[in-house]
Amino acid sequence: MSFGEALFLRSFGSVPRTVDWRFHSTSPWRHLRISPVCGSRLTLSFKTEKIGGGGAFAAGDVRQMLQEFDPTISLSEAITPPSSWYTDPSFLALEFERVFFRGWQVAGFVEQVKSPNDFFTGRLGNVEFVVCRDASGELRAFHNVCRHHASVLASGSGQRSCFECPYHGWTYGLDGLLLRATRITGIKNFNKNNFGLLPLNVASWGPFVLINVDKNMPIKQKHSRYEVGNDWLGSASKILSANGIDTSLEYICRRKYTIECNWKVFCDNYLDGGYHVVYAHGGLASGLKLDSYNTSIYENVSIQSCETAAAKGNDIDRLGSKAFYVFVYPNFMINRYGPWMDTNLAFPLGPNKCQVIFDYFLDPSMMNDEEFIESSLKESEIVQMEDITLCEGVQKGLESPAYCSGSSYNLLLFDAPFVRNSFPGMSHARRK
Repeated sequence: MSFGEALFLRSFGSVPRTVDWRFHSTSPWRHLRISPVCGSRLTLSFKTEKIGGGGAFAAGDVRQMLQEFDPTISLSEAITPPSSWYTDPSFLALEFERVFFRGWQVAGFVEQVKSPNDFFTGRLGNVEFVVCRDASGELRAFHNVCRHHASVLASGSGQRSCFECPYHGWTYGLDGLLLRATRITGIKNFNKNNFGLLPLNVASWGPFVLINVDKNMPIKQKHSRYEVGNDWLGSASKILSANGIDTSLEYICRRKYTIECNWKVFCDNYLDGGYHVVYAHGGLASGLKLDSYNTSIYENVSIQSCETAAAKGNDIDRLGSKAFYVFVYPNFMINRYGPWMDTNLAFPLGPNKCQVIFDYFLDPSMMNDEEFIESSLKESEIVQMEDITLCEGVQKGLESPAYCSGSSYNLLLFDAPFVRNSFPGMSHARRK
């Protein structure tokens, strides 16, 4: 199923007055221009009468939730996914199994492991991982778990020539080999070569480091940029490379936000940009020409773009002449505007909580302009706090017995790939 095959649009008569949706797929909806339109959440085909009030399915039957997807229903009669997709713990468990634990996921950025012995750690669901660059300069990733008594091995980030377990002192090289095992005298048939760290597939694309924790994917020491770009970004990879998503920018800082909402609510809000900005982000809206808002949809990527308005008076010009807002399925966002690039990575912490990590990058020519950097980050922070208020309000509404599903006003651009990945038979039926 392509994005274009699972979209429903409804006219509102509100800004932006024109949105040009381009669907890069084999679907007959390859190019569609609609005016006026506002969109954010993808509408899947669900049978209205099958979904009960409050959005909860009996016994949290997640597969029943997905079986409610009916590819035979006309998109004009469809409704949005039920609120249980945003509140039920069993649905989140399926998301980890079918989404996060399959395919490439952003783990960090190249700047964090640019030199030998650099490392950083992270967690994806129940997977603890460590990414490092060994003494020979090879990029590596491992499960961050000691093979002795299961202690988490490393924490944070920095530089190390080896990883020593804080529990019993077992020590591993940055190539994953077990270098030292303490108090093993008398243990029969012990072979330290069998107790190295368990490797993960790791690669880089542009400034980003990606890992793949799929148990069924063979471990390879090196993955080509073309291979990774094709798997992760599809046909959008060349477009992103040509629009300044590269390694030439300097890293500035990181900010983390813990938000009381399902991770998909945050992504919904991001994809809803052209609709809610004028109502919720007055400052940002004043710097955008919303009539020029354009969305192009690729296999697993949505690219929103918008021309910007000239800065007024003494206002800083942080947006440049055009802004690009890129969503990469399932949880990564890239914002490129003026001399800036910032990225947003949304991690589930539970069915109603997520952490979003913002990393900021800047053109080297602006690195010494401290006033510009401080003012830009302040403006960005205002937008983030406005979005957090919106997202937490939506989550409360999703948990209310008054809401189950909404009418088909919006577009959620990752539900289609999720259903495709979870139930291949459904996506095949959708191609009819």
